[in-house]
Amino acid sequence: MLPIHSPKPPSSTTKATTTPELNSIERKNSSSSFRSQNSFVFPNSNRLWLLLVIVSLQIIILLMARGLPLSHRRTHFPSPLSYDHKPVQNPANFSTHRSKSANISISSTVSSPPDRCSSGRIFVYDLPAVFNKELLDNCADLDPWHSRCEALSNGGFGREAAGLSGVIPEGLVPAWYWTDQFAMEVIYHNRVLSHECRTTEPDSAMAFYIPFYAGLAVGKYLWLGYSSKDRDRYCEMMLEWIKDQPYWNRSDGWDHFMTMGRITWDFRRSKNEDWGSSCIYMPGMRNITRLLIERNPWDYFDVVVPYPTGFHPRSDSDIVHWQNFVRNRRRKTLFCFVGAPRAAIKNDFRGLLLNHCNNASGSCKAADCTGSRCSNGTSVILQTFLDSDFCLQPRGDSFTRRSVFDCMIAGSIPVFFWHRTAYLQYQWFLPNDPKSYSVFIHRDLVKNGTSSIKTVLQSYSKQEINQMREKVIQYIPKLVYAKPEKGLNNTKDAFDIAIDGVLKRIKEQEQPGFKWK
Repeated sequence: MLPIHSPKPPSSTTKATTTPELNSIERKNSSSSFRSQNSFVFPNSNRLWLLLVIVSLQIIILLMARGLPLSHRRTHFPSPLSYDHKPVQNPANFSTHRSKSANISISSTVSSPPDRCSSGRIFVYDLPAVFNKELLDNCADLDPWHSRCEALSNGGFGREAAGLSGVIPEGLVPAWYWTDQFAMEVIYHNRVLSHECRTTEPDSAMAFYIPFYAGLAVGKYLWLGYSSKDRDRYCEMMLEWIKDQPYWNRSDGWDHFMTMGRITWDFRRSKNEDWGSSCIYMPGMRNITRLLIERNPWDYFDVVVPYPTGFHPRSDSDIVHWQNFVRNRRRKTLFCFVGAPRAAIKNDFRGLLLNHCNNASGSCKAADCTGSRCSNGTSVILQTFLDSDFCLQPRGDSFTRRSVFDCMIAGSIPVFFWHRTAYLQYQWFLPNDPKSYSVFIHRDLVKNGTSSIKTVLQSYSKQEINQMREKVIQYIPKLVYAKPEKGLNNTKDAFDIAIDGVLKRIKEQEQPGFKWK
């Protein structure tokens, strides 16, 4: 279901009277009252004493008034970073800050609960259906070889997982789906529509979400000789539409964000004959915050989020149950490798890792994914990771790969060979200290035979392995996308962390003197 409200242009209103003027009026009234009291006629001896008493009382009252908290004395003076459910009627009067200007009583200030949307609210554009709904309706045409309808069903989770009985606890089987790695746009759109900080009044929004399925739109034109114009068409149409919106023009897109469910390089074509679309390079895209499954580490506006995996917990208890399961799992092998060699690539590193694993004398379990052996719909990948202490994670077709998250969800410790596979990517979602949850072996040491993967991993004690695994398990909630559209009750998943981070970024961008990196 898509939002039914369209943006409304800002309306005007008058400014509220500020309290410093009221304070000055009160002080004038106090002075006149003092003068009128002086006009009374008393006997000489008592008149002086009474005058001294009145002056002393006035001084005490004045000092007490000055000692009150500022928020109790100036209830009409708005905080520039406070936000309310009601829209500000005249954003032009507040520059880039959308402050609330309203009378706040002392009692309401003290007793009101903390605002869970203190970082701001989100307005979701009601885009024309051609940019999202029609793409889903025509899911059979999104791939030149087979239908994507099953992969995009169930709100982007795909079909319910089968064949997991006996592999994982029976009570957790309904939380598993065969989720496609490129379904992120659909998952995020459904969650944003149900977000507790979503607003249907654009005047009250801190951030504006553009629900354009850019990854699905370009995916159908990446093969079979389609032209660069074909690959650019949807993005160009979206930008033409968004530039006509008043809230886009107010900020030139600085407070707008969107999801692009593929890697950033699929949208960074610099020459017509190159791969992908040129969407990110188009005028108008420069200031939009873009959520992707792999980012350009040198582009501030690229924000990377975890690849969708198959585990979509239904509740907080599902998270705890799964963490306990992988924590107590008896693992049969030291390390594993899941992947297919790239025969067409000279000195293919994946093929090298597969050979290392096969030659490891029972210490490594290999899942050769040549063909469709590891496609969505089999439990091979999950079982392999569940059975191993470590999992080898080379780069994929790009620097990152979904397998990193499949590995960590299973409680296996990732072994990286490129820094850009994880360390320069998922800062919001992974521990700050790479050594606390992973192992790094430079690929050149493996290629020239200087380093033996088996020897390196055998050097870790059981205690060190358990500590790293515990860190991986601790971070599992941050790597999964929960099943309820409103999220979990007490646990923040990958979506929650991503949205919180986007709102924080946009809020920081509105501060005076902000400079993006």
